[in-house]
Amino acid sequence: MNTPQKIYVAGHRGMVGSAIVRALQSAPCRSGAPAANVLTRTHAELDLTNQAAVQEFFKQETPTQVYLAAAKVGGIHANNTYPADFIYQNLMMQANVIEAAYRNGVQKLLFLGSSCIYPRMAPQPMAEAALLTGTLEPTNEPYAIAKIAGIKLCESYNRQHGVDYRSVMPTNLYGPGDNYHPENSHVIPALIRRFHEAKLAGAPSVAIWGTGTPKREFLYVDDMAAASVFVMNLDNATYQANTSPMCSHINVGYGSDVTIAEVAQAVATATGYQGDITFDTTKPDGAPRKWMDSTRLNTLGWQAKVDLQEGLKRAYADFLTL
Repeated sequence: MNTPQKIYVAGHRGMVGSAIVRALQSAPCRSGAPAANVLTRTHAELDLTNQAAVQEFFKQETPTQVYLAAAKVGGIHANNTYPADFIYQNLMMQANVIEAAYRNGVQKLLFLGSSCIYPRMAPQPMAEAALLTGTLEPTNEPYAIAKIAGIKLCESYNRQHGVDYRSVMPTNLYGPGDNYHPENSHVIPALIRRFHEAKLAGAPSVAIWGTGTPKREFLYVDDMAAASVFVMNLDNATYQANTSPMCSHINVGYGSDVTIAEVAQAVATATGYQGDITFDTTKPDGAPRKWMDSTRLNTLGWQAKVDLQEGLKRAYADFLTL
């Protein structure tokens, strides 16, 4: 970036949004000045489901770029209990921000999606071309449909209005700002909490659900933020040469996956837990594998930098500050 940008990060309090803010604020432009004037608003300050409020915000602030990381998220229980909330709120936030961006002259926008956009039985690793080729996972279908709509909103505005709105699809993320709730958190934060509490209690063993054989891919959140800034700043000719108008999204993954048993052992090491790890094979395993094909992004010149061991060390340090 040659001159400072005025960039709105929607969802700056979330794990990904806060990492994007860190990335933007730490990267000076070539002149040596700060790379960006980062705009943020809390939900109390700006309700993104309120179309008039969003339009007024864009009219008053006139950002030059937008990172759309705001979303209503939750685990399986929340998705099953509140499916209407998940599809309505995510659709409204996306539509309002993208429309307001276009109406107020924003030429560049990056939409952050989710790996759940792909069919539940998609071939592994999941490539961008797998989108809309099969049935979605039923437990989070409303959320996935909303995220697919976000991709298609960006593509449709590009085709009709000539703007440059892009989409990135992250794999499983972890790191600072994660949700460590004992019931609603994802795999890594849940394991960090369980092993930490087991260490404090002197528990002789920790039981993990399932056989430990399913494989998952994990990406440190600051790597995701770096990838987001990388994709946003690609010149238009390069971006278009590596995507297509109706398959424009880009997967962001670490590049390899690990078994649940391996990640459990890595978390135990990171937290200093020295007891045994057992597996409750009466509990479900879930999908045998979920792995993103990041060839498109890697070809463009980006690679993840933070390995699982270092990422877990940083994530545990963040957990200890809570």
